[in-house]
Amino acid sequence: MKNSSGKKTLSKLLSYTKKYLPLEMILLVCALGSVVFSLSIPVLTGQAVDLLTPGAGNIDMESVPEAALKVLAAALISAFFQYVTSRLGNRITYSVVRDIRNDAIEKIQKLKISYLDSHRTGDLLSRMISDADTFADGLLMGFTQLFTGILTIIGTLIFMVNLNPFITLLVVCITPLSLVVAKIIATRTHSMFKVQSEARGSLTEMTEEMISSQKVVRLFGYEDDVRVFFNETDKKLCDASLKAVFISSLVNPSTRFVNSCVYALVGAGGALYCLAGGITVGGLTAFLGYASQYTKPFNEISGVVTEFQNALVCAARIFELLDEESVIEEAPDPVSKDDVRGNVKMEDISFSYVPDKPLIEGLNVQASGGMRVAIVGPTGCGKTTLINLLMRFYDPVKGRILVDDRDIRDISRKDLRSCYGMVLQETWLKAGTVRDNIRMGKPSASDEEVIAAAKASHAHGFIKRLENGYDTVIGEEGEGLSQGQRQLLCISRVMLALPPMLILDEATSSIDTRTELKIQSAFAKLMTGRTSFIVAHRLSTIKEADIILVMKDGHVIEQGTHDELLNKKGFYYDLYSAQYASVS
Repeated sequence: MKNSSGKKTLSKLLSYTKKYLPLEMILLVCALGSVVFSLSIPVLTGQAVDLLTPGAGNIDMESVPEAALKVLAAALISAFFQYVTSRLGNRITYSVVRDIRNDAIEKIQKLKISYLDSHRTGDLLSRMISDADTFADGLLMGFTQLFTGILTIIGTLIFMVNLNPFITLLVVCITPLSLVVAKIIATRTHSMFKVQSEARGSLTEMTEEMISSQKVVRLFGYEDDVRVFFNETDKKLCDASLKAVFISSLVNPSTRFVNSCVYALVGAGGALYCLAGGITVGGLTAFLGYASQYTKPFNEISGVVTEFQNALVCAARIFELLDEESVIEEAPDPVSKDDVRGNVKMEDISFSYVPDKPLIEGLNVQASGGMRVAIVGPTGCGKTTLINLLMRFYDPVKGRILVDDRDIRDISRKDLRSCYGMVLQETWLKAGTVRDNIRMGKPSASDEEVIAAAKASHAHGFIKRLENGYDTVIGEEGEGLSQGQRQLLCISRVMLALPPMLILDEATSSIDTRTELKIQSAFAKLMTGRTSFIVAHRLSTIKEADIILVMKDGHVIEQGTHDELLNKKGFYYDLYSAQYASVS
């Protein structure tokens, strides 16, 4: 099963490297050039030694400088090819990682909301950043050392066979022991690196959560618990890393030991062969150089195998994200915002987040164009779920939702959502200027339109008091602004977009009463002629709604106007009475 998973990951990785095939071919040629000139050095060195060895004939001191220059030239040319190989390896590696990260962020834009709701942000960050970096390190070693290592092994074999087939056979028979040792250790490290990667993801998500929630942590004096929790998670990562690194580090000394044995045997056997006249001193010197170069790649490749195991584990976590099911492609039939009348109908809707725990069952709602539909009920009754279904963040398990007598599943999500203006209790602002955050609702809007929208939402006053007015740069999530100011900017965004339908989910929950009354007046103008869905806990804000849907346990148990529901003296009456001492 592990082998199958590893092959699948490797196959996906190769698909990313295909587009860089020309660079890979150049890299291979440069690696070959580096190896050829590197392997010529022992031969040239051996020839120089023979020039200084009396037993090889007359000593030729005049030819020694020329031989030394040849060795120097070979070394410089080999170094040049090695430099180019390294640069190309870096370019290919980080280009591949860039492509994977780009695909990952694009995938996140297409993933089902249910996946994002069920996976922690920190773990997704760890996959895209930490795992991608570790994967890059392993891939880089593969490009820079694996190619040259294999070519070096092949090249040294050719040179050694030409020098002496007998000693070459001795080297070839013993060297594979280092690969066997490396294989045994690498098999064990794969599972350990997987545990390490998962532990790193847990630590990242825990850190992200605690940093983003520091105010809550300090408010409730949770600092000591955070330290304990962090230390426990950090210890798990530490233990997993120690085991993985320790076992993987055994590869290098183990293979070095085998390689040293090879070198010693070659030296002893070669010396005896040299005494018997089978090889010159220079030839033995060259052969010892090749024996060292021949065993060195095995040592490097064993290290590459270990790193590549870690890289494949990290790559598997990234590809797992990329392989997740995206939202289903919709029919390519756009809807013009100008043509939307806002007639919304929900027919026999059933929905649940967890299959065996139904939340909404048999829900029927109908809203004509321009109606104000208020949705009220206790926490957990399905109000926000209803909004999620209208926006197609989730699809119903049963039933259908119609907009202007058309099933929303026949409309692309982008076109459907462009018909809604949405203001939630939780604000979302990006890092950038105030102007850019308002303009998100209508990128083509002029400065005058942006200011008009801010005035309509009563945000213009506090914006002008900021250091640079509309050009003031705010941090991620609106850092530097109060919660109420953030909500005013989100309302301005909707005021600018002027969509045909509105969804207001506690849109004024963080705004003072005086400003709220002004915004309610602005909303009243905005909602004229637009179908509006208003989720509210403060029932006084929905008295003017055309219809109020009272939800409980996923069902609409009452519906009607404010006065009609009070006269029924049912569940809505109880909710209203709980907020106000007397009912008029």
